[in-house]
Amino acid sequence: MAGYIPGKQGVPAFSLRQPRPGAIPILIAVPHAGRDYPAALCERMRAPEETALRLEDRLVDLVGKAVAEETGAALLTANAPRAMIDLNRSPDDIDWQMVATADRPLGKRLAAGRRARSGLGLVPRRLPGMGELWTGLMRGEELKERIEAIHQPYHVALAKSLESIRDRWGAALLIDLHSMPPLGPKSGPNAAVDFVIGDRFGASCDSGLIAAAFERFDRRHARAAHNRPYAGGYVLDRHGAPNRRINAMQLEVCRAAYLDNRLQEPGDGLEQVVDMVAFLVRGLAEQLAGSTRNFSQAAE
Repeated sequence: MAGYIPGKQGVPAFSLRQPRPGAIPILIAVPHAGRDYPAALCERMRAPEETALRLEDRLVDLVGKAVAEETGAALLTANAPRAMIDLNRSPDDIDWQMVATADRPLGKRLAAGRRARSGLGLVPRRLPGMGELWTGLMRGEELKERIEAIHQPYHVALAKSLESIRDRWGAALLIDLHSMPPLGPKSGPNAAVDFVIGDRFGASCDSGLIAAAFERFDRRHARAAHNRPYAGGYVLDRHGAPNRRINAMQLEVCRAAYLDNRLQEPGDGLEQVVDMVAFLVRGLAEQLAGSTRNFSQAAE
């Protein structure tokens, strides 16, 4: 189920930690923190180090791992880098201009998808201030292998894990964990938020869970926003199904809150962010399970 990373023999595309029996009805997924770069991939990047730093949700998997250990949540973490394939994009959201002409499928609409037109489709093509990321085109077989080895098994594992949690608890919640660049100054009356909750404007998650999330932020005086500027993407569209008791929310964490001043390595705020997110997860678990008492009984 873990797939593999093409060009990295023996390295799984992702890692899944799912306690049995599950302690709480929550799965934390981290799709953009993968750092296992095949050498051949780096050789084709125009600026490998800068590209990796800009595309990754830098070290937010450290937050996810620590929170999962503290709360008992299941944890799904991508090892494959976003530069290779973006797990938060539809497999159809392809910029076909990145694929060698001879390998483009015949009889298929070749217009780029919405995200691909911006440069950040299934395989990222360009970034603001950097321009083109690659020195050449991909082969069609290469793209196909990435989808079949990484993207498909990741989403199969995610769907099965959520269904397993739902079947045990009666409901499940996916927290799709990401990080974001600072949205502005952190002081003053209009200080930028450190957290953004996305629920596809109500489509992917029960409103009671969203209200519970903001209540937890308020209790810790944490600055948080709802759907602006990040409402969630393909992961929430595909897996969020409140009518089937599978809820999904995206959680964006400001990198300045847990990284150093260069936004590259763990900073002094990491422990505080872990504490906040663990507090959030516990509250959402209690809300999802019905009450603190019933939740505790079920967990036993």
